[in-house]
Amino acid sequence: MSTTQDWIRSVREADNSRADFPGEHLLVLGVGIALMVTAGRGDRSFLSRALIGALAGAFIGRAASGSGGVARLASLINQRRLF
Repeated sequence: MSTTQDWIRSVREADNSRADFPGEHLLVLGVGIALMVTAGRGDRSFLSRALIGALAGAFIGRAASGSGGVARLASLINQRRLF
C-alpha cells in the first residue's frame, strides 16, 4: 500500500470519527454553490471553469453525504412518516 493511500485512509478515518458541527453541511453546500456560480461567470479558460466546476461538485457531494447531510434528512423524514 502506498503512503498516499495510507494518508487518505487516515484522513477519512479522522473525519468519520469526529462529530459534525451545526450547519456544517449547509456551509459546505453554500461554498459548492458559490463555486458553481463562479465557474459559469467571467472569461475564464475552459480548463479553469472545468476545475472550478469539479471542485464545486466535490463540495456539493460532500454536503450531501455523511451522517449530517442528506442521509440524516432522509432518516428524519422516514421517522416522521412512521408516526
